[in-house]
Amino acid sequence: MPESWVNLAERIGSDLYLELSGAGGRRTVLIRALRDAVREGRLAPGTRLPPYRSLAADLGIARNTVADAYAELVAEGWLTARQGSGTRVAERAAPPARTRVPKRAPARPATPAPPTYDLRQGRPDAASFPRTAWLAAARRALNAAPNDAFGPGDPQGRIELRRALADYLGRARGVRADPERIVVCSGFAHALRLLFGSGGGGMLKGPLAVESYGLGFHRSILETARVRTVPLGLDEEGARIEELTGSQRGRRAARSVLLTPAHQFPTGGPLHPARRAAVIDWARTHDGLVLEDDYDGEFRYDREPVGAVQGLDSERVVYMGSVSKSLSPGVRLGWLVLPEHLIDEVLTAKGEREAWASVTDQLTLADLIESGHYDRHIRRMRQRYRHRRDQLVAALAAHAPHIGPTGVAAGLHAVLRLPPGTEQSTVKAASWQGLALEGLADFRHPDATMPAPDGLVVGYSTPPEHAYGAALEALCRALPPG
Repeated sequence: MPESWVNLAERIGSDLYLELSGAGGRRTVLIRALRDAVREGRLAPGTRLPPYRSLAADLGIARNTVADAYAELVAEGWLTARQGSGTRVAERAAPPARTRVPKRAPARPATPAPPTYDLRQGRPDAASFPRTAWLAAARRALNAAPNDAFGPGDPQGRIELRRALADYLGRARGVRADPERIVVCSGFAHALRLLFGSGGGGMLKGPLAVESYGLGFHRSILETARVRTVPLGLDEEGARIEELTGSQRGRRAARSVLLTPAHQFPTGGPLHPARRAAVIDWARTHDGLVLEDDYDGEFRYDREPVGAVQGLDSERVVYMGSVSKSLSPGVRLGWLVLPEHLIDEVLTAKGEREAWASVTDQLTLADLIESGHYDRHIRRMRQRYRHRRDQLVAALAAHAPHIGPTGVAAGLHAVLRLPPGTEQSTVKAASWQGLALEGLADFRHPDATMPAPDGLVVGYSTPPEHAYGAALEALCRALPPG
């Protein structure tokens, strides 16, 4: 009999197939195939088999042949047949497993227990993701989407999202954003890879000036792209822009500069207005480019929002943002607002089809913005994070008044300045309290020459609401005494 396959997925959660092949008549082959399917577990105990008439029609064989096969397997105990219940795979005890002497596995280092409390930076409150609004936006967006939305994706991003972003960024962040200048990506890291490549072949070249404190992960991406980074000093007015034109350590050769001007990461504070103007003057004079990382621009508490530097000169600034802080890092959506001369190059680097950002997520985010639910979510989270910030400040004032938090006017984290020489011991003491914390030194550029104060970077957005108070108590116990 030629080999054939019969789908036995009726009332089964997943597809199972019956293979008919081998020597013998049709009845013999069918019995053997059913027996093998049960023995191998492809037909689980209790599975209802198709009526013999249906199976006979699928196989193109006589009904009596299937009826006889069922009857023999019932007699052997493989199947059961009851009036009104049909033919089912019999409930059978599993054969005892063979006893084997386990091989001794090589010794592995013990995995540390996960922390009880997490006060690391950069993570929004996962429990506050707007599930209901997102689901409603997804339904509306999918119902309204044209058919071509489900074809090969446009590497520039869906026009619905680019239009929504152009309106939102202009209104909320002061960005000069035309939809044709926006390229959708999967986040800030993806944006860096598009600009600099992954092995030295990117459209932008080094040296790249960066702030002396920042994310090591971003520096790793640039190192992979063979881009040399040169740190700029920081003070209470932000990055020292004057060092871009200095002669120290090759900084004169910097072709571009990466900044977090709305809220320096992680030390806090905006770039001073005079320095915002100075960096644009530098870019115009030296044919340079400013890369603006607006990672948490929506969250301002004790001051007016600081607009994007990109608004000062859209041809000298690449503006980059994402929803990793405002919604969730699990929603892999970000954007670049590009100078006109970089658009084609970025799209070439991205490829002919969208390979990163889900079209359905793009449409959903567009609807969320246009319906006003995104703004409402931002306002709600701004209030929640401000309250958490206030709880942190109050706990420190009550239990560690000698520790002063800085950078608390904005964002999702604060920096706690520590007495000299206490950073490492404090992080270790926090781990004994079951608390995950990061020291300020973790974010320092290895070539930075400015003084290195001791401190902690404390994220107050991550712990669930019910555990936040206990997390703050553990933090205060870990801090060095005054």
